[in-house]
Amino acid sequence: MIINQEIYLQFLIANKYMRRHNMTPQEFLELDEKSDLLGFLEDGYEPFHLTGVDGIMDEVENYIGAI
Repeated sequence: MIINQEIYLQFLIANKYMRRHNMTPQEFLELDEKSDLLGFLEDGYEPFHLTGVDGIMDEVENYIGAI
């Protein structure tokens, strides 16, 4: 089975973000619509996949906070 690593990273971070902020999937999708968070994760995949989940979450929090 081939796993698209970019999509897997988006899934992991989206799940962690929703749990951290007690969000429903619908609320997350609304946030993504405003912020393009999933696009941010896709565009940053190369440096992110070496960073680790906690480092990525720090970047995501900074990204969302800047919007």
